[in-house]
Amino acid sequence: MGWYLGDGYISTGRRGVYNLHIYNDRQYEQLNVGILVLMRAVKPGSRPHVRLVPGTVVSTVSWKHWPCLFPQHGPGRKHERPILLEEWQEEIVTAFPGDFLRGLFHSDGCRANNWTTRVVAGKRRRYDYPRWQFSNRSADIRELCCWALDLVGVPWRESGPWTISVSRREGVAMLDDLVGKKS
Repeated sequence: MGWYLGDGYISTGRRGVYNLHIYNDRQYEQLNVGILVLMRAVKPGSRPHVRLVPGTVVSTVSWKHWPCLFPQHGPGRKHERPILLEEWQEEIVTAFPGDFLRGLFHSDGCRANNWTTRVVAGKRRRYDYPRWQFSNRSADIRELCCWALDLVGVPWRESGPWTISVSRREGVAMLDDLVGKKS
């Protein structure tokens, strides 16, 4: 679900078959393999295929029932239409918030080092610290991310018009455990 909401979309193929496409950076080989494993788990017996475009891997699997699993599918860009979870999807995310967050942060997020300066005892000192950021143009998808972060007790804040940040040491450590580093 998180991967779809982040960097995925569904297209209509021939004979009423839909195609789920997940885009990911080519450098993250383990994550790209993981996407294929997830696709096979959701649709057993499927044969997902990959297409390489400059710097990107597009993982695709076809199935008539993708719109049943992702009723958020619809015409237009995700940030231009409502993205709401069905009750049964909310129950799944509530039971497995880490998996949902993993898909969101690995698709539209990053873990980076941030820095700031402070004056301590009359001297300006630089402090470096890690933080997670999630960026998405859809207010609904950002709200779902914040809701899932609240479910697991990770403190967050809005650091820009489209960005959610997790900067507190304990929150970063919790996300590291839940989401794992991009690799």
